[in-house]
Amino acid sequence: WPYTLNASQGPMKDFFINCEVDRVWQIVSSDLTEWFDNFDLSLNRSPTRCLLIGTPGIGKSMAAGSYLLYQLLHYDIEKLQVVFHCFGDTAYVFDKTAQTVTQYEGDITSKIVVRSFWQRGMKGYIIYDVAKKGTPPATNFAPASGWGMIVVSSPNVGNYDEWEKQLTAKRIIMNCPDEMDVKAMCAWMKQGVKTDEQAEYWKMVKTHMDEVVPIPRYIFE
Repeated sequence: WPYTLNASQGPMKDFFINCEVDRVWQIVSSDLTEWFDNFDLSLNRSPTRCLLIGTPGIGKSMAAGSYLLYQLLHYDIEKLQVVFHCFGDTAYVFDKTAQTVTQYEGDITSKIVVRSFWQRGMKGYIIYDVAKKGTPPATNFAPASGWGMIVVSSPNVGNYDEWEKQLTAKRIIMNCPDEMDVKAMCAWMKQGVKTDEQAEYWKMVKTHMDEVVPIPRYIFE
């Protein structure tokens, strides 16, 4: 998964998809369905722009961002041909028609690539993860028609304020996982070990939850 390519623990294969992560996708999916049902595209020229905000460490980039990518890659190719997954200046471009993935560096280069697909009449969706504090995407990063976009950010307003205002984006607040979600994560991570060890691990995690709220980045350590 693109998000984990530069992670300290190395690339990862598995993610925890909880209710909050799926809720984000259901909102994006609903917007896409509504847009594609607008047959002549006269009501809305592009899918609703979205802004996903969540506390650092909650899983908005690793889980929600990756799950969005997965779902968009499996979206009907007749309707959506391209998916961009951007992390600041680095963009991974998934051309579903050619079945290729290409990495690009530089914000300007990425915008040029987006325009090239748009000029060829291809429709796409952009997942833009604000990788550096205070570096929001350009308001014209996505084409004005035919392309959807979601910006993923921490609550730092400098990461998205101007973009949100200019694009009148729909704000999505991602909540912390609930206790049952965290308990399921623990069971998965400790699968195959003795029951008493599982119980002890859950007890430790529950203590961390009570101390620092259920933020996955911290409670499992």
